[in-house]
Amino acid sequence: MNEHIPSTRSGAQPVRSKTLLAMSLALVLGIGGCTTNPYTGEEQASKAGMGAGIGAVAGGLIGAATGGNRNAILLGMGIGAISGGGVGYYMDKQEDKLRAQLQSTGVSVTRNGDNIILNMPGNITFATNSSNISADFYPVLDSVALVINEYEKTYIDINGHTDSTGAESYNQTLSEARADSVARYLESQKVVAARIITRGMGESQPIATNDTPEGRALNRRVEIILTPIT
Repeated sequence: MNEHIPSTRSGAQPVRSKTLLAMSLALVLGIGGCTTNPYTGEEQASKAGMGAGIGAVAGGLIGAATGGNRNAILLGMGIGAISGGGVGYYMDKQEDKLRAQLQSTGVSVTRNGDNIILNMPGNITFATNSSNISADFYPVLDSVALVINEYEKTYIDINGHTDSTGAESYNQTLSEARADSVARYLESQKVVAARIITRGMGESQPIATNDTPEGRALNRRVEIILTPIT
């Protein structure tokens, strides 16, 4: 089916800033360290957990102040980089895990140098003209989150694409909303928000002809690109 109805989400931007959300998430994760009060039997935030959360937030703010890029932010949050010789091996192991998890799901795993690209066709990720993730696709994203949480030393770029049917502005908005939907779901599965940047590519980067239904189906997709933090 053609995609020519705009997403209901308005005000989307080609790149969604994650810095403030990352700070909030770091604080939540820190406060999430709970202990049980021996007198009341109730759970309460531990001082150590609170301290870790505050430290992560402070580190992230320092990272933002030193350039505002993901590398500085993540290093400030305690997510280290991969040293030169270990990059290939690290990405090899992550690729193997992703291939095992995503077998027979319809998601392709492509290696490009040290980058891993997950191509998620629109027919399995979203209903036509919608940015709501299909219920059947949640388990697939759960599998992706499981692996990228284990291999946290990677940046995550989520790019939304459409075919060329309909107005270019509609396609741009829909592509942004779909990328954002995938990002929000991964964040709900505890993927660190500061690792993620989303982009809506609209109809600008087709991988097949838009002159046939088959080609348009290939062009409607979301890509997750995993890049090592070095």
